[in-house]
Amino acid sequence: MTIGLVTLLSACATTTTSSDNGGIDVVDVSGPLDANALSFIADSIDLADQQSKDLVVVQINSKAVLDAELADTVESLIESPPLPVAVWIGPAPSFAYGAAADWAFLASRGAIAPGSELGHEEPRILGEDEARVDAITEAEETGLDLQPTLRQYLQDLDGETFRTSEGPVVVETLRDTQDGGITTKDTTFRKPGLITRFLRLGVTPEAAFFFVTIGLTMAIFEFYALGPGVAAGVAAFSLVPGVWGLLTLPTNWWAVLLMLFAFVVLIAGHQRGGLFGLTMAGAAVLQIAGMFLINGGGQIDPRWWLVLLSVLTVLFFFLLAMPTVQRARLSTETVGRESLVGHMGVALVGFDPDGMVEVNGARWRATAHREAGIGEGDVIEVNGVDGLFLEVGPVDPERET
Repeated sequence: MTIGLVTLLSACATTTTSSDNGGIDVVDVSGPLDANALSFIADSIDLADQQSKDLVVVQINSKAVLDAELADTVESLIESPPLPVAVWIGPAPSFAYGAAADWAFLASRGAIAPGSELGHEEPRILGEDEARVDAITEAEETGLDLQPTLRQYLQDLDGETFRTSEGPVVVETLRDTQDGGITTKDTTFRKPGLITRFLRLGVTPEAAFFFVTIGLTMAIFEFYALGPGVAAGVAAFSLVPGVWGLLTLPTNWWAVLLMLFAFVVLIAGHQRGGLFGLTMAGAAVLQIAGMFLINGGGQIDPRWWLVLLSVLTVLFFFLLAMPTVQRARLSTETVGRESLVGHMGVALVGFDPDGMVEVNGARWRATAHREAGIGEGDVIEVNGVDGLFLEVGPVDPERET
């Protein structure tokens, strides 16, 4: 009986070895870790366990973590996983900021690529914890194993003992080849689905700003310069990841209102014949809004030069694209000088002295004498065409009737 008890205790204390054909899963998610990305990491670990994989490697390159509850779930799975889990911060240059900075230390085996860095552990969850910029630690100073490539890391993990919720497990990451050599076991790289990746396009400050501003610009471009078509589709395509980014990131909503005000100024400049000063004022306000759009907490603060690129794109549309398209429309036979002169339309805004009119179902920039007193909703008559502008005036009440 004593011998049997000793044998049983020895069996319980002995580590188990993972299966020979389970394979290795690499969970690769880069960028700020929002709810979608964190759920993907957790689901991938659970799926690997169901498929009896030998090992899961969580590959990290993230400067911010955005969801506290799901971050705790991932942390629990890394600290007490159902199967062996390793964490690699790489390839260089990669980053692990916020809550992600702890994961390589919580895992049974953690490593970092030379040239990568840990740091900015506060705020742990961006937007939920108090922001505090702290030190950045270079790879060589972290105390983690230095592994420049994933393949080398997998080779070095062969024969290592991992902590799991079921007890210690010895992992075999290598297998024999048919020609007598040795290689790593079959490795599957897991990345989020297309929809998740599409939404995550906007989960950085500069990307969220870019997609929202381009979406709004294309919607305005569609309204003033084109009929329903390509621009409307581009606007919708851009606004989806942009709005998702604003809803996911710690957004300063006063900066969103400032951004919308900037577009009001840009539209006003366009309606008044492309007033350069007013257009540049709108661009300046837009740049300021972009710089303060997201509270980056020292982890993902907006970079001014990337914001500026978006602002310059918006300026291109307001100063060049929309006037060019309208000029092309005015030059066609169907909407040229001969067909528009004498037609009546409706003023869409009050004239001072420029404004917008609708003639034959199309919107045009127009100008009138200051004493004409044209207000919003008044019926107008096209008297001539001057470059990009229709010359309009009030309609005689008898003719209007």
